[in-house]
Amino acid sequence: MALIPSLGTAISGMKAAQGQLDIISRNVANVDTEGYTRKIAQQSNVVMAGYNHGVKLNTTTRLVNEGLLKSFLASNSLTGSLSAQSEFLGKTEILLGTPQGNNSVAANVADLQTAFNTFASDVTSSSGRYNLLSQATTMTSRLNSISQEIQKLRGDADMQIAEDVTTVNSLLDELHRLNDEIVKYTVLGYDSVVDLEDQRDQALRQLSEKLDLSYFKRENGEMIIQTTDGIMLLDNEPHKLSHTSLTQTSPSATYAGGNISGIYVDGKDITYRLKDGSIKGLIEVRDETLPSLQAQLDELAGALKESINELHNQGTAYPNTPDTLTGTRTFIDPNTQKINISEGDVRFVIFDNEGNQVATTNLKGGLGFSQGTISEMADKLQEWLQSADGANLPMASVSFDRNGKLVIETGDSNYGLSIIDEAGSQAGADQKNATILFDANGNDIYDRTFEGFSSFFGLNDFFTGESNEYIYDSKVLGLKSNLGVKGNVTWNFSDQENGMNFASITITSTDSLTDIVNKINNNEDLNDHIFASLVPNGNGYMLRIQNTGGGQMEISESGSVSNNTLMGRIGLQPSNVNAALSINVREEFQTAPVLIAGGAPQFNNATGKYILNPAANGIASAMGNVFNEGYTFKQSGTIAETQTTLANYASTFVGNIASQTSIAESSLAYQQTLTDSIAMKEAKISGVDLDEELGQLIIFQQSYAASAQAFTASKEILEMLLSIV
Repeated sequence: MALIPSLGTAISGMKAAQGQLDIISRNVANVDTEGYTRKIAQQSNVVMAGYNHGVKLNTTTRLVNEGLLKSFLASNSLTGSLSAQSEFLGKTEILLGTPQGNNSVAANVADLQTAFNTFASDVTSSSGRYNLLSQATTMTSRLNSISQEIQKLRGDADMQIAEDVTTVNSLLDELHRLNDEIVKYTVLGYDSVVDLEDQRDQALRQLSEKLDLSYFKRENGEMIIQTTDGIMLLDNEPHKLSHTSLTQTSPSATYAGGNISGIYVDGKDITYRLKDGSIKGLIEVRDETLPSLQAQLDELAGALKESINELHNQGTAYPNTPDTLTGTRTFIDPNTQKINISEGDVRFVIFDNEGNQVATTNLKGGLGFSQGTISEMADKLQEWLQSADGANLPMASVSFDRNGKLVIETGDSNYGLSIIDEAGSQAGADQKNATILFDANGNDIYDRTFEGFSSFFGLNDFFTGESNEYIYDSKVLGLKSNLGVKGNVTWNFSDQENGMNFASITITSTDSLTDIVNKINNNEDLNDHIFASLVPNGNGYMLRIQNTGGGQMEISESGSVSNNTLMGRIGLQPSNVNAALSINVREEFQTAPVLIAGGAPQFNNATGKYILNPAANGIASAMGNVFNEGYTFKQSGTIAETQTTLANYASTFVGNIASQTSIAESSLAYQQTLTDSIAMKEAKISGVDLDEELGQLIIFQQSYAASAQAFTASKEILEMLLSIV
């Protein structure tokens, strides 16, 4: 009886066509569903005992090109990285202004230069003096506010990293759940596996925006996910990321210094093993782009502060000659730390309200002090101020405040004090900065050299700021730089909390920068007080040594090094970090601009005395000329060590940010186009085409109808035969 098999064949054809129609309806219904791929099922013959018994519908599969998917994941990761960088660079460019704009940092520097020149043209003009104060305050306020915003952006970037880490962990949980369901339903033979695979691919795409990814699949359908550097993210169980976001950031806070938490997986820090993705882009913004700009702002602020202060300390205000001078340098122990006036002499002149000399002396020629402790110098000066044979100011004092800063007071508002550096000890000698050698730890080895007595103490600084020298930075070095040590070198550490020479390390000829860092951080006496790190900077690293308590720190050296000292060889000196954030116009000048010095005392050969001339503008002119002179700026991030003017340096980093922003935007646009192009190619292969589905619908409707007719015919013939029988 061939009719019975024909009925089975017709029924199988109807079932197969019905299954195909179901698949087509699912495809059409999900044509706009994100991540949905076209589903198909192949048909095969059913053969029993060598005879055809109809057709069957095979397992439903997806039309997916794995190669295109992997290309999309890689491209999407790079797009995520560039997007994060472009977003923050755009915000940074707004902060700095454009190179051609009137609101840029470079324009602020130019305005300040104009104000100094205007002041120099007529130092007796109140309007010129107030204009200078206004422009100087504008300059410092701009540096302060930009630095604050940069640190806020770093905090925002770190917070976004934390949010992305949370998103990654959530996606890993989702992928793990989908993995489990796919494995289970694959074993059970459910058609819904393909829909779960779509969901898994969609989660994988979202994950690729945050991290660079690679994956492979096991025979049971389970997907194994890791980064391109081999960091396992999902294998049986999710390997979640962890990161503690910043509560507060500052210019001195670095990942290398341990101030910023890393990104961890299974207890291992993977921060710099990520290659692409938004997290990688945010790390670069937080740890490279923004710190580079901050370092450049700090260099600018430090140069401005140092250059102007050195000159302003040589001048004296008139007619309001100050009766109190307060230094900005902090001394740990004035009874131990020493100075040596190695070249020139330092003259002290007491003036009355009319600008006439009342008394004068000098350190070496008059007071007999050329070297000794700072307290000894202060005692000799106070003795002269109070003595009837000296200045005859019994209420005068020379002391150190609770912060370790030198304070000189005449004790009488009718008398002011001026300090003049001169080439010799005779009255009227040429005015020239005295050379001051400083023994930081009282071991009779002079560690540092300064120019200008008042400048060394900071008694008449125009700009003030974070005065404690609690961070030292080296110049940019390679990790394997030759340190030039011969034998052994000892570094002694002193600070306000622990006193003089409370700890030391010994550096040998075989030690590297990394060894120095380890010796400092592993020293029990230095623990909890001093921390060392190697901070990435441009094409190398800076050795950074920081007093964790924020107090004044002195590092002194003894030992043998080629080319003078090890500290000199590697350029280890107090850092400019935080300079832009803390720079300000001296508080006394803000309330009394008449205290701004325009000129220096002049010696009258006829009378043999010093006088103050209200029209003297030598100091004001010199401060204006600072902006025309080249200054050596250390390497800071993207800007190599260079010698240029203040305005040109400001223009350089403003231009750099504008250039980086433009490049980032162009790169992002290109990469986004590439990612979209790959997605479109995927869509052509994997997406649902309504026209194609309609064509398939007609085919399988006809197939169903044909099978139904065959079934009907076979059934009628069979019924006829049965009725005959």
